Amino acid sequence: NRSPDEVRDVYMHVERETDAGLIVSGAKVVATGSALTHYNFIAHYGPLPIKSKEFALIFIVPMDAPGVKLIARPSYEMAAEVMGSPFDYPLSSRLDENDSVMVFDQVLIPWENVFVYGDVEKVNAFFPLSGFIPRFTFHGCTRMAVKLDFIAGLFLKAIDATGAKDFRGVQARVGEVLAWRNLFWAISDAMARTPIPWNEGAVLPNLDYGLAYRVFATVAYPRIKELIENDVASALIYLNSHAVDFKTPEIRGYLDKYLRGSNGYSSLDRVKLMKLLWDAIGSEFGGRHELYERNYAGNHENIRLEVLLTAMATGAADRYKGFADQCLNEYDLDGWTVPDLINPDDVNIVMQRFGARQ
Repeated sequence: NRSPDEVRDVYMHVERETDAGLIVSGAKVVATGSALTHYNFIAHYGPLPIKSKEFALIFIVPMDAPGVKLIARPSYEMAAEVMGSPFDYPLSSRLDENDSVMVFDQVLIPWENVFVYGDVEKVNAFFPLSGFIPRFTFHGCTRMAVKLDFIAGLFLKAIDATGAKDFRGVQARVGEVLAWRNLFWAISDAMARTPIPWNEGAVLPNLDYGLAYRVFATVAYPRIKELIENDVASALIYLNSHAVDFKTPEIRGYLDKYLRGSNGYSSLDRVKLMKLLWDAIGSEFGGRHELYERNYAGNHENIRLEVLLTAMATGAADRYKGFADQCLNEYDLDGWTVPDLINPDDVNIVMQRFGARQ
């Protein structure tokens, strides 16, 4: 609830200038993948504009720079390796991104790594003017569409394995998941095929469609997760705990009998499928992905607000209001004001009675 200058100890800022570069302290979240990268790009992007010089900075930093600290959440990958196996956690065990809080404690940023410093206007305008938003939404939308290809395939296989694939209601809900998948591929295609002019003959992916992706992705992913959990239901839970169970003769017979699926799915194939689907949507890794898709492009209010602000800045809002005005200008108290529409004076009972009284 405070502006950056009121939380100076937390917000990324310049402590002092030196001949060698800037001394920077503060924190950034969420530093997804930072534990696995060589350099990080640091800039400002948020609903609160920068007002003071010490916060106006854009730079890159090597992850081994003295004073750079990463405070990471628990590793889903390590939990999968210690307690499970690739069979049990096929996504967690290889795709964990290790989100972190990135802390700067008196970090020296050499001048050659500083892109912008002290220019408040340039720092606040960097993201809208650099083409970052159209490009990252194009990437994000295509990423989301591919992800839904995968999840849709798992859902289709899961209802086959549970024997629910021929129920009308289940089919309708699978159709909804496929419709969401189709929507994001349509937005991705539209962003590429109807680009907007940029600088010196270059073009950018269509911004309006990218902003639409940002909003609807936050609606689609929780909805898809809900549909899968409703229709696959307890099949995601009645699973044995570890791959080694299938190699244990005393247990294997029970698994083959009681954990087998419908439509020819053996216990091994059914469990393998359901563990993959659970890791995608229900495990700690899967739950993180829902939170990720809800907030990937920014907080839930700002991504909607920016649709309006963009429409106002580009003149689109005025065009929409002009379209409404066009309709409003076609009639008044006396009827139609345009030549291609005819007033019903000869048949309108109310107007005839009113005219007679006149």
